[in-house]
Amino acid sequence: MAPASANALESQPARRLPGWLTLVLRVAVTVALLAFVLRGLDRGKFMQYLEQCDWRWWFAGLAISVLVQVLAAVRWAALARPIGFPFPVATFVWRFFEGQFFSLCLPSSIGGDVVKAYRLADSTPGRLLAGCTVLADRLTGLAALGVLGGTALLSKEFSLGLPATAAVGASLLAAALVTFWLSVGSLDRILAIMPEHHSARQFIAQLLPYKMRPSLITQAVGWSLIVQIGGSVAIALIARALGVKLPMSVWFAVVPLVTLAMTLPISMLGFGIREQGLEFLLAPYGVKPEQAVAIGLLWLAGTIMVGMIGAVLFMLDRKPSATPAAAIHPAPPG
Repeated sequence: MAPASANALESQPARRLPGWLTLVLRVAVTVALLAFVLRGLDRGKFMQYLEQCDWRWWFAGLAISVLVQVLAAVRWAALARPIGFPFPVATFVWRFFEGQFFSLCLPSSIGGDVVKAYRLADSTPGRLLAGCTVLADRLTGLAALGVLGGTALLSKEFSLGLPATAAVGASLLAAALVTFWLSVGSLDRILAIMPEHHSARQFIAQLLPYKMRPSLITQAVGWSLIVQIGGSVAIALIARALGVKLPMSVWFAVVPLVTLAMTLPISMLGFGIREQGLEFLLAPYGVKPEQAVAIGLLWLAGTIMVGMIGAVLFMLDRKPSATPAAAIHPAPPG
């Protein structure tokens, strides 16, 4: 009887927390993080920094942020158009901004990715393939974050000159590309050893076109580096609005690290994580805690403004894009 009972228990699906409870927990964690950030903060100095903000620099940072989102959409198009979504680049820009808006509204930034895939097609097979392109886009972006942040950190840690820093960056970039190539190149072998009816089999099979065209991943990583550099420049301009003037090498290290930390699904809109990360990482450069927290809030304000562009675009066009035939019946790789 005992073995049968054990088998029965193993066959039961793992229980997940209800959605409402997950949301409540994230709100509670967000409030706790904000309380931790605000502890001991001089409210008078904090308000003084905001009152003295030079909004011209903030708007310059906002403009760069908008441009960065456009370039990120171009990266997504480079991954999606060759494998079954022959839409104009403007369509990807439109859907990308919509995803940014829903990332603000939904409990997790992943929700914005789901919306992008859902809006790029109007059928289940098409949306599955679109989801694969969104995943590839997200992974190349994370790889570029690691390359840029790692290069900046190693350069600072070992006081490297420009040639040595370039060599480190090239090495990290090469390592990231080789990892992608090896992973994509092994997709067919993974499929060969998977059970016939495994739930992930169809999803992995959709990624096979990337095995036949590894240059798509290389191009996407290149776009991602441009996107991450632009994002760091945008935050540097926002910091300049509050009188914080630091070398760009500092922002190339700080912004990727904070951005990576904000991908953790424990806080709403990165509240607390962003501000605490900036406070901790900028302290060695003489940035006051009040300034760091103010930079974080202005960063958030810029993110919300970019998201509002997506809200307007969504209101103008609520119909998903028509699924191309290539996405419904993708051609076999080879």
